[in-house]
Amino acid sequence: MIVVTTPDIPGYRVTAVLGEVMGLTVRTANLGANLTAGFRALGGGEVPEYTQLVYESRQQVVQRMVDEALRRGANAIVATRFDSEAIAQAFSEICVYGTAVVVEPLAAGQPGATPQSAQLAAQAQVRPPAPVAHVPPAAQPPAAQPPTAAAPPPPL
Repeated sequence: MIVVTTPDIPGYRVTAVLGEVMGLTVRTANLGANLTAGFRALGGGEVPEYTQLVYESRQQVVQRMVDEALRRGANAIVATRFDSEAIAQAFSEICVYGTAVVVEPLAAGQPGATPQSAQLAAQAQVRPPAPVAHVPPAAQPPAAQPPTAAAPPPPL
């Protein structure tokens, strides 16, 4: 899954837009972390307990957004944005949203192609087709018989 903050992906063409996807969480630090962070705040500087909380929250919401995009059939998310709010004084809301899309790499020689997209497009062309499941003849339904003309009724 490609996730970018830009409205497009260099070297790729958007073939389908599947709509907005998002991930959301509301978190709070535990009491011990809040006490430790309170003491650290007196001295100034980074508060590692809250940094870790926000980092984990961002990872969680991105995964939720990616999961939603995959359920819709996307292979990329463009225009990704983060938002956060304080709820009361104890909670923090972290939200991420973007647009789920289907993209395909541009081949070499196409306008906008990049070395990466050209390589991926070439790999897609030489990839063998997916194997087709073989059904043994005994398991196959009988072939439909062509309709036959009805025999004329016997003479009276």
